[in-house]
Amino acid sequence: MTSKTTNKFSPEVGDRAVRMVLDHAGEHPWRWAAVTSIAAKIGCTSQTLHD
Repeated sequence: MTSKTTNKFSPEVGDRAVRMVLDHAGEHPWRWAAVTSIAAKIGCTSQTLHD
């Protein structure tokens, strides 16, 4: 079965979001907390950013 989802974020936005998570990981007790925080700011789910 193939996925029918589309990526609404450009690769540049994805790269920037990952950099933001890594830059702010020290401000949160767990990396997942940083992922959740950044995901909310860019308008995607935490799982999307994590993937």
